[in-house]
Amino acid sequence: MTYTFGAAAVALAMAAAPAKAIDVGPADYTILPSGTTLGMLYWQHLSSDKLTVNGNQIPGSKFEANIAILRSLNYFTLGDMPAAFHVVAPFANIDTANIGTIKQDTSEGVGDTTLGLTLWPVQPDNPDTGTTLGFSLFATLPTGSYDPARIGIGEGTFTITPQVGLIQGLGGGYYFDGVLDVAFQRDHKENGVTYERAPAWQFQAMLRKQWGPTTSLAIGYSGQRGGEQKVNGVETGLKVHRDQARIYGTHFLTPTTQIQAMYGKDFNVEGGFEYGSVVQLRLVQVF
Repeated sequence: MTYTFGAAAVALAMAAAPAKAIDVGPADYTILPSGTTLGMLYWQHLSSDKLTVNGNQIPGSKFEANIAILRSLNYFTLGDMPAAFHVVAPFANIDTANIGTIKQDTSEGVGDTTLGLTLWPVQPDNPDTGTTLGFSLFATLPTGSYDPARIGIGEGTFTITPQVGLIQGLGGGYYFDGVLDVAFQRDHKENGVTYERAPAWQFQAMLRKQWGPTTSLAIGYSGQRGGEQKVNGVETGLKVHRDQARIYGTHFLTPTTQIQAMYGKDFNVEGGFEYGSVVQLRLVQVF
């Protein structure tokens, strides 16, 4: 069977990459004292040898990339309510991008910057069994390298993502972390060609076991749906339909330095690359 792709459809193939989602790790919705600042550095390796478009697997396709993310969180109070301001800046190095054995042009370097604000209207009286509920709003700006004829992490347009996050203490050192968001992307034109994407949903759930204040282990799930893409009103067959299983290990090396490792694996992916492995390391420094 022969598959034919326009340059625009090829370039959009990476739009569902995990690095583009507003991903959340275990305990990320924990409320920290006002005046606390977190500096965070992520490294993520993505590997795939399977691409599916319109239900058909494209033989010979392969993708490998390394993503670095710089992120800062600044905690403060807004009235009597805890709040945090986010800045997220990704960088990409794409080692391999083949579609149907054909090597694709890529855009590397700086990705789109995301700014965010989180408010916590519900704070737990007892963190071991109480409820933490936060609401966030993220704005992703088209600051990254973007070319519709190349595979990259820049989108070339604005995206607004509201998100709600829950931490529920279950007792005995167990916690449930749940997060739901939806991304709304603005339609945009490049060289007379119109690019559209439907709203994309993501649900993340984690069951976490905490061994004291320094060490935790969690298993998690991320599900993404929606995000169907069109070029000049014609569907490309690419969308955000991805299920991913994850496992996390987190440990404080010192009272102010934390390291986290995550391994993820996709299953049931439609309309994009299926990642056989996603490896992520995160370093957090508390100021």
